[in-house]
Amino acid sequence: MTMTTGALSLLMLLSSCSEEIEMRRPPVYELPELPVVEDVHVYKAPLYWSVYEYCYEQEQNGVSNSDMDITPEEWDKIIDWVARDLKPYGYDMVCTDGFIPMLANDASGYMTHYGSMSLKDLVAKCKAKGLKVGVYDNPLWIHGPRETKIEGTDYTFGNLYYNHDREIMNPSAENMWFNWVVAENPGAREYIDGFFKHYAELGIDYIRMDFLSWYEDGKDRNIGVVGHGYGRESYARALSYIAESAKKYGIFTSLVMPHLNNDAEVEARYGNMVRIVADTAVGGWWHCSQADKGKSYANWPNCMNMFDGFTYWSHISGRGKVILDGDFIRLNKFDTDAEKETVVSLQLMAGGPVTVSDQYYTIGDNLKFYTNTEMLALNTDRFVGKPLSDKLNDANNQIWYGEMSDGSHVIGLFNRDDSPKSVSVKFSDLGIQGEWKMRDLWKHADEGSGTGITASIAPHGCKIVKLTK
Repeated sequence: MTMTTGALSLLMLLSSCSEEIEMRRPPVYELPELPVVEDVHVYKAPLYWSVYEYCYEQEQNGVSNSDMDITPEEWDKIIDWVARDLKPYGYDMVCTDGFIPMLANDASGYMTHYGSMSLKDLVAKCKAKGLKVGVYDNPLWIHGPRETKIEGTDYTFGNLYYNHDREIMNPSAENMWFNWVVAENPGAREYIDGFFKHYAELGIDYIRMDFLSWYEDGKDRNIGVVGHGYGRESYARALSYIAESAKKYGIFTSLVMPHLNNDAEVEARYGNMVRIVADTAVGGWWHCSQADKGKSYANWPNCMNMFDGFTYWSHISGRGKVILDGDFIRLNKFDTDAEKETVVSLQLMAGGPVTVSDQYYTIGDNLKFYTNTEMLALNTDRFVGKPLSDKLNDANNQIWYGEMSDGSHVIGLFNRDDSPKSVSVKFSDLGIQGEWKMRDLWKHADEGSGTGITASIAPHGCKIVKLTK
């Protein structure tokens, strides 16, 4: 929508917008009957620290994945920093990622080491500081030797591989990078259960499972054909097995790189959290709002920036529903304080996680943006807001709102443009009746009472207001 004189009125916001640019929904598929897993969506969005930035920068500097590692001494520095500066605000977990070798160094055949660091030792280090551990791994990846016995069965890991006795989507392709468990093969359900049992016994609370689209159809929009592709039914069955074992052992599941076919039917049913945007990579405003702005695609990644991803998939989230994940935040890659407030606010307004990926030596003076207790109260409350519109090129998607469990409301006004904007919103147009007290959650300031808001929003900035009676 074209703006005049920098002003944005509610009338203009509520008017019709132009056609979406490449606004595409994933295709619909019929599914067979699958296991029913009750009470999947019982978690709030996590607040945690990830090793992602460290690994990404190492890779960009030419360090090969096989040579990448984190020493025990470096882990101590990381854990001490997270426990001291982030844990008091609710960030209670550290999480591994890809890049560094994932090693199975015992008879179980499941991952035991992240590079040189034993997961058992990492859990002990974190537990001593009151922190939990999340692990990047996938219960459909085979790490151990083919002859490894699957506990409780007469099958081995070798039985889990594709064995040419069923139809696959890309018969002439070879799998890139991963050895996949085929969900229909004998022993697969038990292998997946053993995966979660293994991590529960280690004391792991969270599993971040990646490259799911590669299993489903063996295709990647950015690369092309990357593997066999075991089909929609096999993929759905695999996620159902994952959900039942994750629930059994009390482990949170984060689904990464899914195609989200059929309006995310399978992922929303079986996952606790689902990625809805491309990888963070260099981060900054580009990943938050600008990358392929206004475009969506029919397969992974459906959206290239956080704002579009949260907008596009907002209809599948809510209290007691799947959590939307906007991927990692690297505050040190943003240019202005306004941008930093926006990226944190967006995650919290959408009910997503806040995942710190800045390192103790890159965080600079940005800690204050992660530790705003009035904003973090939304996460504690399990608040999930919605945009006024889920259309990607509609300025209405820059107004978010939702209700707290105590009956108060939170309104987020965003400005994705490069120039300041004046925004006016009547509460009644958001379904909020009457006069309310207003408090700016970033300024920590009461702003009187009223039946609407008029605010000047900085470029790439936001205003988050809590309404109470």
